[in-house]
Amino acid sequence: MSRWQRTMFEYGMVTLGAALTALAYNWFLIPNRIAAGGAGGLGTILHYLWNFPVGVTILLFNIPLFIAVTKIMGTRFGIKSIYGALLLGVFTDIFALFTQGITTDPLLSAIYGGSMMGVGIGLAMRYRGSTGGSDLAAFLVNHFTGLPVGQSLLLVDTVIIFLAGLAFGPELALYGFLALYLSSKAIDLIQEGTGYNKAAHIISTKPQEIAAEVMNRLGRGVTALQGLGMYTGSERQVLFVIVQRTEIALIKEIVRDIDPRAFLVIGDVREVLGEGFQGLIME
Repeated sequence: MSRWQRTMFEYGMVTLGAALTALAYNWFLIPNRIAAGGAGGLGTILHYLWNFPVGVTILLFNIPLFIAVTKIMGTRFGIKSIYGALLLGVFTDIFALFTQGITTDPLLSAIYGGSMMGVGIGLAMRYRGSTGGSDLAAFLVNHFTGLPVGQSLLLVDTVIIFLAGLAFGPELALYGFLALYLSSKAIDLIQEGTGYNKAAHIISTKPQEIAAEVMNRLGRGVTALQGLGMYTGSERQVLFVIVQRTEIALIKEIVRDIDPRAFLVIGDVREVLGEGFQGLIME
C-alpha cells in the first residue's frame, strides 16, 4: 500500500468513525435525552433547553478548543483530528434530518448508544484522528491545573453529565454515566484489538532445551532475556514467548517435561503485531 493509499484509508476510517458516532447520537442518545459527556452531551442539553442543533454545538465547542490547544501545545492533534471533529458536527445535524430514534427505552439507548459511540470514537483514534470534545478540554484542564489528563477527562465529562442531571433529572444522568462507561470500554476494545493471546515467561536451568522444543513443536519464536536472581545472585536466562490461547496447555507440558522445577508465568496480551500474528501493514 502506497503512502497516498494509506492516507486515504486512514481518512476513510476517521470518516466512518465520525459517522458512527453521529448515528449513535441520533438513533439512541439525543432522542432519549442521554448526555454521555463530551460535546455531544452538551449539545443534547442545549438542544432540549433551547432547541439548539446538536451538531452546531459540537462545532462551536470544538473550534475554540482546537485553537486554544494548538496555541498552548502546538499542532499535536493534527489535521485528521480537526477533520474528524468538524465532520462529527456536520454529520450529527445532517443525519438528524432523515433519521429518528430506534428505541424509547433509556437503558437500551444507553447500552447501544454508548457502545456505538465508543466504536466510532475508537475508530477515529485508532487511525490517528479524533472527534474532539472533552478530550481537548481535558488537556486544557491538565495544562492549567496540573491534574492528570485521565482525571481531567473524567472531571469534564462528569460536569457535563451533572448539568444533564439538572436539566433532565438524576435518572437520565445515571444513564449518561452508563453510556460513558460503555463508550470508554468500546474505545479500549477498538484501540487494543479483540484478540487475546498469551505471553509466557519461563525461568529454568534448561533454557536451551525448552526453547528448542517450543520452536520445534509450536513454531513460535523464543527470546532469551538476561535475568538476575536477587535472592541467589545467580544469572539466569528468562525465555519470553507469545502463543495463542489454544497453545497454553502445550507450553505447560513442554516446560513440565523438560524442567519440572522451572518457574512459569503466563499473562494476557491484548494485541500482538508481527510475524506469526497480525501484520503491521494496516496499523
